[in-house]
Amino acid sequence: MTSNTPSSLSRCAHLVRAWPDIADPVSLFCGSYAQARQRFRSAAQRRGLEVESSVLDGAGVDGEELAVDVVCDGAADATRLLIVISGVHGPEGYCGSAIQTGLLELGPPEGLVDRPVRETAVLHIHALNPWGFSHSRRVTQENVDLNRNCVDFTAPLPVNAAYAEIHDLLLPATWPPAPAVEEALAAYAERVGPKGMQRALALGQYAYPNGMFYGGQAPAWSHRTLRAILHRHGRRCRQIASIDIHTGLGPYGDGERIFASPEQGAPVFERACQWWGTLTSVHTGSSSSVPMTGPVQFAQFDECPQAEQTNICLEFGTWPMEQVQQALRAEHWTWRHGADATRTAAARAALKAAFYPDAADWKAAVWRQGREACMQALAGLQCVSL
Repeated sequence: MTSNTPSSLSRCAHLVRAWPDIADPVSLFCGSYAQARQRFRSAAQRRGLEVESSVLDGAGVDGEELAVDVVCDGAADATRLLIVISGVHGPEGYCGSAIQTGLLELGPPEGLVDRPVRETAVLHIHALNPWGFSHSRRVTQENVDLNRNCVDFTAPLPVNAAYAEIHDLLLPATWPPAPAVEEALAAYAERVGPKGMQRALALGQYAYPNGMFYGGQAPAWSHRTLRAILHRHGRRCRQIASIDIHTGLGPYGDGERIFASPEQGAPVFERACQWWGTLTSVHTGSSSSVPMTGPVQFAQFDECPQAEQTNICLEFGTWPMEQVQQALRAEHWTWRHGADATRTAAARAALKAAFYPDAADWKAAVWRQGREACMQALAGLQCVSL
C-alpha cells in the first residue's frame, strides 16, 4: 500500500489543515444501498443541506425507492466546484457513499483549508447507478456500463473487435466453464498479454447487448440524469474539479489517483499533479486501468464547456484481478442465462464482495485516502485564479 502524506502529495497541500477526521470512519460504511442512501441523506439533513433526488422508475432489491441524490455543500452561486461521484458501477458505490457521507459529517468546505474558501462548493452525486448499487450489478437496469455510455450516439459507435473474439468464451453456454473454454481464453490472454486482455474485455463494446462492458445504443437513464445535474449545477462555474470513486483494480486498499480528462495536454496534467501529487494515466500505460470509451468525464466536458476542469478517478484496489474478473463473469452469466434465484443471489453476493471487502482495515484505508484527495482538490481550487 502506498503511503501518502500531506507534505508530499501536492504543492497546494500547505493550504490544508491538520486533516479533520471522523472518530470511527469504519462506521461510515453500510451493508446495503438503502442503508447507504439513508446515512448520506441524514448527514446532509443534519447540516441543513437540501437533498435533490432524481427517482428511477423501478424498485430496489428489497422494494426500496431508487434515486440519484444530489447535495450541494456551499454557496449556490459558487464559481469553483468540486464534484464527488459515487456508484457509477453498482457495488462500487459502497466505497464512494462512505466517503461522501464522511465529508458531509466533517462540515462545510471552508472548515477544511487554511485560508478563506473563495466561492467554492462541493457537489455530491450519490449513487449514479442506484439500480446496480441495490441489486449488486455493476451495470444499470439496461445492462449498460455507464463508463462506456457517454459517447456521441449521433456518430458511428466505437468498434471493439477484440471483445468479439472472446465474448462466447467469457460467457459460455454452461457455468462453470468447461476446461476447453478456459484453456482457449487463457491461450488468447497469453497471445495478447495482460494489458491486451484487459483492453479486449474492458475498453467497451456496442455490438453485444447481453454482453459485458456494454456501452448501449442510446444514453442510459443514469447518463441523462447526470447531464441534467451538471447542467443545473455546473454551468455557472469557471473552475471544476471532480473525483469519480471506483473500486476493483490495483493492490488491496490502495487508492490509485488516475488522471481523468478528455483534454490530454501537458498543462492540465501538470495542474492535476500539483493538486494531487503523482498521478497515473491510462494513456501512458502507468495505470492499473486501460483507456475506455465513453467515461462519465465526457459528459462533464460537454455540459460544462465554460469551465477549466481538473479531474481524477480514485480507484481502490480490492482483490487480485483474476478473482474480480471471475466474479464479474459469473454474475453476468447468471443474468444472461436467467439462472434461478438462489444461484443469482450467490453470484451477486460474490460480486459485491469482489468490489467491497467487508474488512475494517480496507474501509479505514479508503476513508483516509478519499478524505485526503477531496481536501487536496479543495485546496487546489484555491490555487487557481479566476
